[in-house]
Amino acid sequence: MSTAPLIGQARDLPREKLLPEDRLLEVLDEIHRTLEAAGIRYALIGGVASSVLGRPRTTRDIDLFVRPCDADRVLAVLEPRGFDCERTDHKWIFKAFKYGVQVDVIFLTGRGIYFDGELIERCRAVSYSGVDVWVVAPEDLFVIKAVAHDEATPRHWHDALGVLLKSEFDWDYLLERARFGQRRVLSLLLYAQSLDYAVPNRVIGDLFHRISQT
Repeated sequence: MSTAPLIGQARDLPREKLLPEDRLLEVLDEIHRTLEAAGIRYALIGGVASSVLGRPRTTRDIDLFVRPCDADRVLAVLEPRGFDCERTDHKWIFKAFKYGVQVDVIFLTGRGIYFDGELIERCRAVSYSGVDVWVVAPEDLFVIKAVAHDEATPRHWHDALGVLLKSEFDWDYLLERARFGQRRVLSLLLYAQSLDYAVPNRVIGDLFHRISQT
């Protein structure tokens, strides 16, 4: 589906007549343009990033990853654009809403993962259904998903497996980022090997060695 025309058409339609995915694309496009104009660095880490870097899947919200010092700035530039904003939890997340689309402004993920310089340097510009966006590197998304997985959200591991299957990994970089959850990452990589995914034995051995030394 070509969404460049869709986004233009969507602006001419009553919002209540838009499908949820069309509203999400319009909001995503507005967010990207607004943050770019304001010079605020961000990258996506949720369902949109998983669809771009791995397996396509339905998502109804937008997960922005930003630096802690930029979280208030994000709300400050979105509020004049008609977003309803809330400072949900000053430890890790704010939220914004428009046209029924929820935007999570995340500045800390599980196990102390921040939008740090190492991660920012690896971010990439991509197109999601015709909308320009920034996403984290596949290795960073893999680690974030591995750490976030729990009983209530088993999709995280499946998202990570999709990223591993579709994206070309820098294994040395993955080993460095795995420091935020080495046992989780090792467990997921072993599971991926059991499915015959191409995970190098040296990566498994290196992670096991690092864990055994702690």
